[in-house]
Amino acid sequence: MEISVSDDGCGMSEEQVAHVMDPFFTTRTTRKVGLGVPLFRMSAEATGGSFSIRSKLGEGTVTTASYHTDHLDMLPLGDMTATITSLISVNPDLDFVYTRTVNGKSFTLDTRELRTVLEGVPLNTPDVLLFIRDMINENTAELSA
Repeated sequence: MEISVSDDGCGMSEEQVAHVMDPFFTTRTTRKVGLGVPLFRMSAEATGGSFSIRSKLGEGTVTTASYHTDHLDMLPLGDMTATITSLISVNPDLDFVYTRTVNGKSFTLDTRELRTVLEGVPLNTPDVLLFIRDMINENTAELSA
């Protein structure tokens, strides 16, 4: 299994990328620790998988973790539908592209496309969030069939 998270944000310098695995290194001013990237890496490597991070100032960052799903230390994936729906709910102005691929079949949820169809209705409207949840669940079920 491979999980990739990318953004088109401000990116990081080479020095910042070199230090990003240190849980006590962060560029945030609201807290003194940054555990997300080190824990992401640790979870992949615990299964015998791998982790990579690429970043360029002014262009964004891509992190990719590869997991061996048959490994004893592979943690359950969890509820991806709830995770994606929650991310959209609390960040309705951000663009999210969620792609799930199983055995060569895939589906993609792109909030930019949803915004076009919704013509100004906020993504965090309860009925829209229910639609998003149902759409992810239905497509995930089809991929597993």
